[in-house]
Amino acid sequence: MVLMPRRRIFNKQTPGTVRLPNLLLIFAGVVAMLFVWWVQDGLGIAPCALCLWERWPWRVLVVIGVVGLLVPRRWARTVAWFGVPALLADLVLVGVHAGVEWRFWKSPLPECLSPHLTGATMAERLASMPLRPSKPCDLPTYLFNGLPISLTVMEGMAALAVLVLLISGLLSSLGGRTRG
Repeated sequence: MVLMPRRRIFNKQTPGTVRLPNLLLIFAGVVAMLFVWWVQDGLGIAPCALCLWERWPWRVLVVIGVVGLLVPRRWARTVAWFGVPALLADLVLVGVHAGVEWRFWKSPLPECLSPHLTGATMAERLASMPLRPSKPCDLPTYLFNGLPISLTVMEGMAALAVLVLLISGLLSSLGGRTRG
């Protein structure tokens, strides 16, 4: 009887590392949404229209991360790659918003502009006012006194950090390579 070495028919993946990028997407999206909830409701700082647009990529990250946890393991990393365009879209929105705050250009959204009141009498002017006042997009919000970094720039730094972590996690040798 000749003893043959045991061969694995299927290579086993390193346990738990395939879905880490998806967990990162969920964690980053939830933390971002909790942070803006705290700033808006806890501190009472009203968001502008561009701030509201900047929240959508973080919501998309949570959805992508959940989908990445639900699909089979072989598709988990592929699904996590869809977080890269979402983060790049957020960085574009942050760039537009920072340019508006620094007065490089005007906001592309009409709701960021101050309302134009029409009418000759005070009653007509009051009737032409918007129902809810909005915060102008060119007015930066500083969270910490003495730190000249607006919330928009902070969000951009957070998005860039998550993007670097995501890409490095997807390209790392630990993230789903086979062993054996």
